[in-house]
Amino acid sequence: MWTIPNIVTVFRVILIPIFVIVYFLDWRWAQYTGAFIFWLAAITDWFDGYLARKLQQSTPFGAFLDPVADKLIVGAALLMITHTYATPWITVPAIILMMREIYISALREWMGKHGLSDVVKVNFTGKAKTMAQMLALIGLLSGLEYFMGVRIYWVSLGYILLYISAALSVWSMLTYTQAAWKHLKLSQ
Repeated sequence: MWTIPNIVTVFRVILIPIFVIVYFLDWRWAQYTGAFIFWLAAITDWFDGYLARKLQQSTPFGAFLDPVADKLIVGAALLMITHTYATPWITVPAIILMMREIYISALREWMGKHGLSDVVKVNFTGKAKTMAQMLALIGLLSGLEYFMGVRIYWVSLGYILLYISAALSVWSMLTYTQAAWKHLKLSQ
């Protein structure tokens, strides 16, 4: 159970309360530091999967915990940006992203119970959504518009990427549903 990839995944879970606490501290650099912790967690998400494949240390515990850790930290970040920005322009795509995560998790669980996990395995659209979502959240969490006096548009880019990830989210949800539909219909 305690393989290197699983330790990295557990580290990501431990980062979640640290990320939330740091982000809301009454300190000038709190949001930047919170965004950095989120970035670190996002990197460990890629890293633990890479290590599991490279070291051939995939485990049932890791297969369970990795997506849970992802959903927890992304869910926390989405709640945090809806609180920070308090605008429907952030809240609506955040809700779409949360709905997709819950829906796809339930669909994958149902398909897995019926031995059909391969039908709804991760595809390119899902990976593109995740990349856009992570970058959007880093930009929005940081609140960074200027760096050393130069306008860098991180927040503006975050808004754009949030909408791209919401659109990819809907698209991937439809793709996964279409792939699973014949199996869902047969179960009635």
